[in-house]
Amino acid sequence: QVQLVESGGGLVQAGGSLRLSCAASGSIFSINAMGWYRQAPGKQRELVADITSGGSTNYADSVKGRFTIARPNAKTVYLQMNSLKPEDTAVYYCKAETSDLGVWGQGTLVTVSS
Repeated sequence: QVQLVESGGGLVQAGGSLRLSCAASGSIFSINAMGWYRQAPGKQRELVADITSGGSTNYADSVKGRFTIARPNAKTVYLQMNSLKPEDTAVYYCKAETSDLGVWGQGTLVTVSS
C-alpha cells in the first residue's frame, strides 16, 4: 500500500508563490505517475498537473506558465506555484497512480487573497 502526505498550503496574496510537497511511503516501488489535483468550493476536483515516472509532464491550461511540477525521486513530488490568483484557491490533493489503483492524500488548503 501507498500512503501520501501533503504539506505547504497556506494563505498568500495574489501574485505570490507557494510550494506544495507530497511525500509517499509504503510500496513506493509500485508508483507510476504522480500528480496534483484541486477542488474549489462547489466545484469538481480537477487535474492541475501530473508527471510520469519517466518525467513527462502535463498541465491544466489554467496553470501553464505559472505552476511547475517536479519529482526529484520516486517518493516525492512538488508543485511550485507562482503568480497565484484568487481563482487558484482550493484544496490541493496529491495522487499516486499504481498499476492497480489511484491513491489520494488528505489535501492541503491553498487560499489566495485579492
